[in-house]
Amino acid sequence: MFRRFAISCFVALLTLPAAARTRPHYGGTLHVEIEGDPWQRPNGIARRLVFDGLTTLDTTGAVQSALASGWESDNADHRWQFRLRPGVYFHDGSLLTSTAVVQSLNLDCPANCPWATVHAVGSMVVFTNDSPMPNLPALLAGDDFLIALTVSADGKTSSGDIGTGPFQVTSFNNGLLVLGANETCWQGRPFADAIEIRVHRAVHDQWLDLSIGRAEMVEVPAEMIRQAQQQRLKVLVSPPAELLALEISDNGALANPMMRAAIAASIDRSALSNVIFQKQGEVTASLLPQSLTGFSFLFPVDRDLNKAHELRGGLTTPTLTLSVDGDGAMRLAAQRIALNLKEAGFNAQEGSDGGAQHADLMLRLIPLEGGEPFAVLEDVSRSVGQTVLLPDSSPTSLYRAERDFLDRHTLIPLVDLPRAYAAGARVRDLALDAHDLPDLASASLEDAP
Repeated sequence: MFRRFAISCFVALLTLPAAARTRPHYGGTLHVEIEGDPWQRPNGIARRLVFDGLTTLDTTGAVQSALASGWESDNADHRWQFRLRPGVYFHDGSLLTSTAVVQSLNLDCPANCPWATVHAVGSMVVFTNDSPMPNLPALLAGDDFLIALTVSADGKTSSGDIGTGPFQVTSFNNGLLVLGANETCWQGRPFADAIEIRVHRAVHDQWLDLSIGRAEMVEVPAEMIRQAQQQRLKVLVSPPAELLALEISDNGALANPMMRAAIAASIDRSALSNVIFQKQGEVTASLLPQSLTGFSFLFPVDRDLNKAHELRGGLTTPTLTLSVDGDGAMRLAAQRIALNLKEAGFNAQEGSDGGAQHADLMLRLIPLEGGEPFAVLEDVSRSVGQTVLLPDSSPTSLYRAERDFLDRHTLIPLVDLPRAYAAGARVRDLALDAHDLPDLASASLEDAP
């Protein structure tokens, strides 16, 4: 018995260092590098570190409470009221109130909102609309509706970067955004003491800094995922997170729906996925991924050049302007699309980003946020200034609504793309959240003090 006891103690002592190594540590600074703007909409990497929404999504895509502790609807979803979580404070010490929430929402969404009116009633935030809003709790988890302080408790206008999230802004100078841990965060203190985000950093430089230990997390563009894996980087890859789509104006030369349909039939989606994005995307002709609906395959993805010529009917159009929302692979994709259009009898010329609002064609990435297909469909349609109304929540209604929207040929789905990031060896418990972004608030550093 004594020998068994001694062996058990010896084994326990051996496992203690291993457990200590895997247990999250508080402290340290996470160094992150990105190519773009940390505050960009949608899904700038700093936004969900600093701000919270009324609701959030769990890893399955289900709606969960956040700044709102609960909600109810009445009048057949024409009216919703959300109860605020008590005792939540902004980073400057101002109490979260329903008035502050309404001010933030009105600033973020001055038009084309999922609601008609929003107002504060005591500790409630009340939304109303002439049409039903069955998806409102899921939509409020989106990036566009994160809550920022607009007016402080002493009546002064806020800088706009004060939220209730796990980190608060310390400084932003010379391309370096420094976020400090929010010690009194309502969700609990994050593990890292600080996050330093270096912006406008080329991907090549990001990877170099990761290899020499100057960065703990960097970006991996979809077209470079395979290369990163070949270099043995620790890569986190999301499910389909963004829809590459061609937005087509329905004015001027393209007011004729037959011309828009001809453009849709002329695009070679497989070439975009296989060549430009190195087989890291899924070709699609539907707004929603197959994983969300199960019927994405019903929308044909093959190019039909003969049909494109037939639909065009010999008609000619002036030179079409093609604008691109992005650089690198996005511009290569636009060039490939321009070649496809030329073969169908159209002449498309890439224009400057400054003329995007007046472009005939716009190649863009649209976020696919959430796990509820009805809410995702509404969010995607709203992102291009249109609205999809569903009579009920049946799969048949969902399919018909998507089909009716696509038949307008004002938005042509092309490829579903993932998001990806690479992490260094020091980082522990880094995962992607329900919005396919790195959950840096839950990550820790192995050698933190």
